[in-house]
Amino acid sequence: MEGFNTFEKQDKVLLGMSGGVDSSVAVRILQEQGFSVQGAVIRFSSAHDGAVAAARETANTLQIPLHVLDAEQAFETHVITPFCENYCTGRTPNPCIICNPLVKFRLLAEKAAELGCAFIATGHYARVEVCEDGINRIAVPESAARDQSYMLYRLPQDILKKLILPLGEFEKEDIREMAREINLACADAPDSMEICFIPDGDYSAYIRARGYSPKDGHFFGPDGSDLGPHAGVDHYTVGQRKGLGIAAGRPLFVKAILSNGDIQLAETGQEYSSRLTVADLATPDGRPLPGGEYMVKIRSAAKPVLCSYDGSGTVTFPEPVRAPAPGQSAVFYRDGLVYGGGIIDETE
Repeated sequence: MEGFNTFEKQDKVLLGMSGGVDSSVAVRILQEQGFSVQGAVIRFSSAHDGAVAAARETANTLQIPLHVLDAEQAFETHVITPFCENYCTGRTPNPCIICNPLVKFRLLAEKAAELGCAFIATGHYARVEVCEDGINRIAVPESAARDQSYMLYRLPQDILKKLILPLGEFEKEDIREMAREINLACADAPDSMEICFIPDGDYSAYIRARGYSPKDGHFFGPDGSDLGPHAGVDHYTVGQRKGLGIAAGRPLFVKAILSNGDIQLAETGQEYSSRLTVADLATPDGRPLPGGEYMVKIRSAAKPVLCSYDGSGTVTFPEPVRAPAPGQSAVFYRDGLVYGGGIIDETE
């Protein structure tokens, strides 16, 4: 059963808003379900000033109170600094996954408690289910194309017990149509595809402007030959083919970014892995993830594939998977429910 169907009518809920169409329509959905809704927009950095203004406009249109929450210092500590440090060593972090439990949802929960709101909500495409064992788990949404359950796997039980995800039953076009019906300015605004604090998408320029010095090194071909220096590990990720600047006469992919800064390239078909290890495991109830078979996603847009988890960090695939990238997450599912996940550490 979906979490929000179990709540009492007229309960107060604090909804995290961004000014975008998803969180804006979530306000109306919750109101129609009988909730008393207040909004909160989080200013993570100066790059979010536009989102704050857009959220104010939406809150005025929908006639709900809006609270502006400052998270700049926490965001710097928990998200931006680890993001830059990871990229400098050749890893590919996902900042949203770290931000959600440590900054965004934590701040929403704290503000909700201050305001006397029993629940928090966001515009993510996912659901919360209370399972037979009494554990609240993130579940995949109705819209497979918009599934954001991967991004929420690190949320702990104290957050999940308060969380409502009203978009879990809808497709994106349903949400846009609702936005048009209530005359929201954001109804047809394009979806944001970049990391929120680097709106132009130039990660390398952002990292270097902050004084970081990513590792240098050389490209090495599939046969071990030295193909010359690269531009710095912050320009590349495992599985990347475009933008390498190598005239090899055939497609080459980034197979691995080595600890010394060198980059190993591979030909098509050689970028697959049959085993990986994960670290920093997180589960909804805080207990170790039991060994066994799961469906797993190794990046947010990947399709889930069958794997075997040994209970101590090793994941084995019956069919090799393409380019798992250290720093990204492996998220484990059973029957559409998130059972946990961890940060990809090494691949074989």
